[in-house]
Amino acid sequence: MHTHLPGPGRRLPVSTYRLQLGPDLTFADVEKALDYLDALGVTDLYLSPVLQAAPGSTHGYDVVDHTRISDVLGGREGLESLAAAAHGRGMGVIVDVVPNHMAVPTPAWHNRALWSVLRHGTESPYARWFDVDLDEEADGLLMPVLGARIGDVLASGELQVDRAVVPGEEADGEQVVLRYHDHVFPVRPETEDLPLAELVGRQHYRLAYWRVADEELNYRRFFDVGTLAAIRVEDPEVFDATHALLLELHGAGVIDGFRIDHPDGLADPRGYLRRLHEATGGAWIVAEKILEGDEELPDDWPVAGTTGYDTAWRLHALQVDPAGAVPLSTLQHELTGESADLHAVVEEAKRQIVETSLYAEIHRLTTLLDEICDDDVRLRDHTFRSLHDCVVELVVAFDRYRAYVVPGEPAPPLAERVVREAAEVARSRLEPDRHDTLDVVVDLVLGKEVGSAGRRGEERRAELVVRFQQVCGAVMAKGVEDTAYYRWTHLVSLCEVGGSPSRFGIDPDELHAFARRTAASWPATMTAGSTHDTKRSADVRSRIGAIAARAEEWVALVRRLREATADLRPADLDGRTENLLWQTLAGTWTPGGPIDTDRLTGYLLKAAREQKTWTTWTAPDEAREEAMTGYATALLTHPEVVEAFGAWVERVTPTVRRSVLATTLLQLTVPGVADVYQGTEVTGTSLVDPDNRRPVDLAWRARLLAMLDGGRSPHGDLAAEKLALVAAALRTRRALPGAFVGPDAGYEPLPSTTGHAVAFARTLAGEPRVAVVATRLSDEGHAARSLAEATVVLPEGAWRSALSGVVHDGGAVRVRDLLGPWPVALLVKEDHA
Repeated sequence: MHTHLPGPGRRLPVSTYRLQLGPDLTFADVEKALDYLDALGVTDLYLSPVLQAAPGSTHGYDVVDHTRISDVLGGREGLESLAAAAHGRGMGVIVDVVPNHMAVPTPAWHNRALWSVLRHGTESPYARWFDVDLDEEADGLLMPVLGARIGDVLASGELQVDRAVVPGEEADGEQVVLRYHDHVFPVRPETEDLPLAELVGRQHYRLAYWRVADEELNYRRFFDVGTLAAIRVEDPEVFDATHALLLELHGAGVIDGFRIDHPDGLADPRGYLRRLHEATGGAWIVAEKILEGDEELPDDWPVAGTTGYDTAWRLHALQVDPAGAVPLSTLQHELTGESADLHAVVEEAKRQIVETSLYAEIHRLTTLLDEICDDDVRLRDHTFRSLHDCVVELVVAFDRYRAYVVPGEPAPPLAERVVREAAEVARSRLEPDRHDTLDVVVDLVLGKEVGSAGRRGEERRAELVVRFQQVCGAVMAKGVEDTAYYRWTHLVSLCEVGGSPSRFGIDPDELHAFARRTAASWPATMTAGSTHDTKRSADVRSRIGAIAARAEEWVALVRRLREATADLRPADLDGRTENLLWQTLAGTWTPGGPIDTDRLTGYLLKAAREQKTWTTWTAPDEAREEAMTGYATALLTHPEVVEAFGAWVERVTPTVRRSVLATTLLQLTVPGVADVYQGTEVTGTSLVDPDNRRPVDLAWRARLLAMLDGGRSPHGDLAAEKLALVAAALRTRRALPGAFVGPDAGYEPLPSTTGHAVAFARTLAGEPRVAVVATRLSDEGHAARSLAEATVVLPEGAWRSALSGVVHDGGAVRVRDLLGPWPVALLVKEDHA
C-alpha cells in the first residue's frame, strides 16, 4: 500500500471546498449551502478551525479551549448536524487543526489552561502545556501587555487589584485579580494582601511593557505574534488533551480528515504526524508545509502531502512570459533605485528580523548554546558574542524553513547537507576567528558529539537541536514571506506564499516533470490556487502576470501616468510601495473598474508596514501613510488613470481570460486533491487577509450555476466561464475519481507541436480516461499563429468535450478544433463517460 494514501476504510477526498468559518459563516450557513456545493461537484467540505477561539476571532487559529466546538459557529450540535447532512450526500468533512499554539486572549481567563498556569505556576495541571521555563527562580511567564513601562503603570494607578468571578470557575466565587484596562490576570494564592508593587513582583508571570517582548520574551510563540503562545504538543499528555475532542469526532465518523496548520513550528513534526496518523487509523491528512524551490516533503511523514502552495506557484509561473523580465527589472530600478538582486533583499530582510522582532528567539538560542559550552571545559572558550554571531549568520543563510533533525537520531543526509551548505555561506560572512565556533555550532545543531566525549544525549543539547530548527522557520516566515516578498516588486504576483520569485516563468516540460513526481510520490496531496493565506487570489495573480506579456507597454503606461499625476504624488513616496501600487491596480482593475478605495488603501497600508522600511506596525509613520493612501485614492478617479487603465484592461482581457481559465483547469486536474477556496469558482479581486476572508455570496453563485446548467451560455462573462469550467472539472473528478486520486491514478503528458499549450492525460490503471489541454502565452502575433496550426495527439478512442459536448477522435487533432471558443479543453473518454 502507498504510504501517502489513507489507510484501509479511510476516506480519500476527490476535491475540497475551503470554507472560512466565522460569525458570517456558521455550520448552519454551510448546511444551507450544501445543495449548491453538491451541484458544483465538490466531494468534501474543508472547514477552517472549529474549536473554541478567542473572543471576536475572525479566523479560528487562536484556539482557547480544545474541549469545545466553537459556540459562535454553532457548537458541537451544529457541527454534527452539518456533518450528517454532508455525509447524507456522500460528501466528507475535513477540518483544519492548529497544534502549534493557543491564544493569549483578553481577558486571559478565556484560555483556562493559561489562566491556571498564570495563577499556580508549576503547581498547575497545565504547567507542561506551554513552551516556557516555569522554574520558581525565573521571572515567570512574560506578559508584555502594558502601554508603558511597569514603573510608570504602577505610578499612574492604571494597574489595580480587583475582585471578579472567573468564567468557568464560578464555584470559587469572587477571586482576587489584577486588572489593567481590558486585561485581567489571576493573583497567586497567598499574595493577595501584599502591597501592589510587591504583589506584582511575586506572581508566576511578569507584567511588562509591550516593547519588551521582542527582546526578553521567554515563551515560544507563533513567529513573532505574542498573543499566540506555543504549546508542547510533543508531550503525549498535551497531544492527548488537545486532540481528544477532534479524535473523538473522527472516531464517531463526524470528521473524515485533517489539514495541519504550520507543522514546522513543532518540536518534532514527524513524531506529531505519526502520532496523529496512528490515532486516526491513517486518515487523509495534509500538512501546511512551505517548500522552497525544488525542496521535497520529507518522505517519512505519514501524510498525503502539502496544502498546495508548491502547485500554485508553478501554475502561475507557467503563464508568466519570461520576455517581460528585463523591461520590468528596468522599471523596478527606476522606481526603487535597487538592482535586481532578490537574494540581497531576502538577506537584508532576514537580518532585520533577527535583530528586531525575533531578537528574543535568537538570544534564547544563543543563551542555550552558551550554557552548553560553559558546562564543557573543552568548549568553554567559545564566547557568548561569538556564538551569537554564528547563530545569526547560520540562520540568515538558511535557505528553507528547517532541516529535520531528531535528537538521538543520526541527522539524515539531506538535513546535514542543508545545514552544512548554510554554514559555508555563514563562514564567508564571519571573521576567521569565528570559524571554529561555527564548526561547534553546526555539530551541536546536527546533534553530533562535540567537545568532551559522551556529551551527546544531554537534555540541553537535545533542546538546542529542536529550537534551532524552530527559529529557522520563524525567521524564514517573517523575513521572507512577510518582509522580503513585500519589498521585491519585480513582478509581485510571483511573490506568493511558498512561491519562487527568482523563477520568472517555467515551461510545460518543467510542469510535466513536477506533476509526474507528484503522481508517483504524493498522489493524494492537495492542489491550491487561492487560500486564506495567499497574498492575492489566483485571479489577481493572473491579471498582474499579464503585465509580463506586454511589459514594454506596461512600462510606458506607468511612466506616462507617473508624469500625469506628478503633482499629486508625495515627494517622499517609497519606490517599492509605488511599484506595488501600480501592479496592484493592474491586478484588481476589471472591466467594471477598480476595487473599492477602502480595500485598496487597507491592503497598501498592510503591505507597506510589512515591508518594514519606512513604516511599520509598531512604529507607523502616519503622515507618510496618509500621503501614500491619499495618492492611491486620487488615482482611482484621476481621468487619465481611469482612461489608461480602462484601455489596458481591454487590451489584456484575452491574456487574463486565458490565464485565469488555464490556471483554474490545470489546478483542478493535475495530480492531487483539488481545492477550491470559497467563492473563487467565479472571478474575484481578493487581496491578502483580511480582504480574502470577506463573506461570500454563495446563493448568487448557486443561481448563476443553475442558469448555466439550464442552458445559458457562459461566454462573454469571465465569471460565468470560470464557474462553468470549475463545475465541469469537479463533476468530471467526481464521476471518475480513480483517474485523479488513489493508487491507480496516473499522469501522462500528451505529445504536442507547440510550447503554447500544456496537454496531458489522467489515467486509471494505465488507461487514459481524461485529457486536458490548456494554452499559454499565445494571444497575438507569432504565438497565436503557432497555436492555431498546432496539434495535440489524443490517445485512441472517442473523446467528448466536457465544455462543449463535441466528440473528437484520438490521434493528432488541431488545438483550435479541441478548444472551440475556450482557451482550454477538458475531454472525457466516451466509453467511460
